[in-house]
Amino acid sequence: MELKIKRLRESAILPKRGSEKAAGYDLYADNEEAVTIAPHTTAMIGTGLAMEIPEGYFGAIFARSGLAAKQGLRPGNCVGVVDADYRGEWKIALHNDTDKPQTIAPHERIAQMVVLPFLPVTFAEVSELSDTARGAGGFGSTGRQ
Repeated sequence: MELKIKRLRESAILPKRGSEKAAGYDLYADNEEAVTIAPHTTAMIGTGLAMEIPEGYFGAIFARSGLAAKQGLRPGNCVGVVDADYRGEWKIALHNDTDKPQTIAPHERIAQMVVLPFLPVTFAEVSELSDTARGAGGFGSTGRQ
């Protein structure tokens, strides 16, 4: 699948996979200076890129495991969704879960993108749903004997 991408600034780095079989494409901060994120706050970090996701797909934004594990930084909404009709700059809301300020170096990898298909649905309001063995059992209900 070909994805159209536009650099909004010369300094923007195109997404790259960390290995040949990696599902995610690393997204890079497009910052000329280090950005410090205070404890328990969120900062918007631009990538300097705009993309055209094909219809029927979306760009899913996930944390980079190293950044999350080593620096406590993750997307503020945990998983971002970039719709096929969005044409603006891709920005990552990075949240600092630690009690210490964390710094994003210029052009550091800040998140990863996976392009995923989705199924458009329509909703049919009904008065009853079909029965299942689980029924309305909620959180943790399937692990009980």
